[in-house]
Amino acid sequence: MWSILLSRSGLRLRALGRAGPMALVLLAGLAGQAVIARDSLGMFATWGAFRDPGVPRCYAIAMADPSTAERERQAYAAIGSWPARGQRNQVHFRLSRQMAPSSHPVLAINGQHLNLVGSGSDAWSVDPRMDAAIVAAMRSARSMRISAKDTKGRPFVDVYALAGAATAMDAATLGCARA
Repeated sequence: MWSILLSRSGLRLRALGRAGPMALVLLAGLAGQAVIARDSLGMFATWGAFRDPGVPRCYAIAMADPSTAERERQAYAAIGSWPARGQRNQVHFRLSRQMAPSSHPVLAINGQHLNLVGSGSDAWSVDPRMDAAIVAAMRSARSMRISAKDTKGRPFVDVYALAGAATAMDAATLGCARA
């Protein structure tokens, strides 16, 4: 069993009970009150699926692959759905560094290069059609990479393994179908 804790210092994924010793810091710098996602829907390779019935929302989430490159924070990718708002499979990336104001994040997946929108350390798809294209590509790709330039003009890349991503996204979708 897994729990996810959101606080002013970030989001932590931690193992509970007999699930194992893994405790991962996932999301840094998120503001808000401490909340625990009540329903862990499962861990699938490096991807987790969660449901927060209080909002309600469901999401699949993963940390970027380890890197020796300088990072200001732990990067993560999340695919979220908010059924009460009619929003489904929205793609969001928290980048490992703050982007330069003139930088444009680019997602490379399955041979495609998609120009994302973003500011600070966050990046999103341009519109729901791009969300759908990214989610579809994630189902068959082995990895994806987001690149941008930081505030010092240095290029950086966050890489994600996609093993388990499709199953985590499906679990999140089913979790919200029950919400």
